[in-house]
Amino acid sequence: MAINFNRITIVGLGLIGGSWGLALKRSGFRGIRAGCDRPEVLSQALAMGAVDEAGPDVPQAVREADLVVLAAPVGAILDLLPQLKGSVSPLTLVTDVGSTKRLICQRARELFGGAPLFLGGHPLAGKELSGIQHADGALFQETRYALTPATPDHLADERVKAFCALLESLGAHPFVCDASAHDRAVAYLSHLPQLLSTGLSSLIAEQSAEDFLPLELSASGFRDVTRLAESSYTVWRDICLTNIENIQSALESLIEKLETLRVHLSDRDLEREFKQAVKLREKLRRLK
Repeated sequence: MAINFNRITIVGLGLIGGSWGLALKRSGFRGIRAGCDRPEVLSQALAMGAVDEAGPDVPQAVREADLVVLAAPVGAILDLLPQLKGSVSPLTLVTDVGSTKRLICQRARELFGGAPLFLGGHPLAGKELSGIQHADGALFQETRYALTPATPDHLADERVKAFCALLESLGAHPFVCDASAHDRAVAYLSHLPQLLSTGLSSLIAEQSAEDFLPLELSASGFRDVTRLAESSYTVWRDICLTNIENIQSALESLIEKLETLRVHLSDRDLEREFKQAVKLREKLRRLK
């Protein structure tokens, strides 16, 4: 029997949570979109039309929900999970948007077992700026949405099938993977770029402070590479803490690669690195 989500509660109405609410509205969702956050955020979300109903109390907000979306930083999601136990129906599907998955999925499995059903989620979409004021109903259009079920059997659950259909209605493309494999991959593909952008920006800030590196000479390349440096430390602190081994490994690999570039600045081996990089960019352009 097909499942319909008639009431969706979004806990956390920042960039991703607010975008979830606006994307549901944009897709023509006819159920109730309930929101849970601080009173000042709820007022803004209601004014923007990101939610239909709002309240600050988590257990009350999720009590009648068919689907609960935990749209908060990783540390906050870990704190929210125990608050759901005993408040949501055993028939509810609970998901999250955390950028790391292994620890969240492990904690949910320990707390819930299989009732309610928990499905790890990570929208591969976002902006360097956070907050409800930056929410966008088209944020998930043509993006991958990683899903990390506790077991492969969960993919046959009607609630999970309904959630995948819901994601597709928002314009996203579900991508199923193991939680541990997810965390290793995003350490290289998401967390490493963030730290590279942050580290480069911090380095240039130190150099320019010594008054011999004029920022007026920076062009679009530098601005593109440092765009992620505007991201919030509060969000990335939790990501680093919950994926530290994978991120350390990725950083070590990058350091080795930078050392290779340094050694080969004056010989043809540098050309090989450029050609390999161009091939990767071509492959990325072909991905849909």
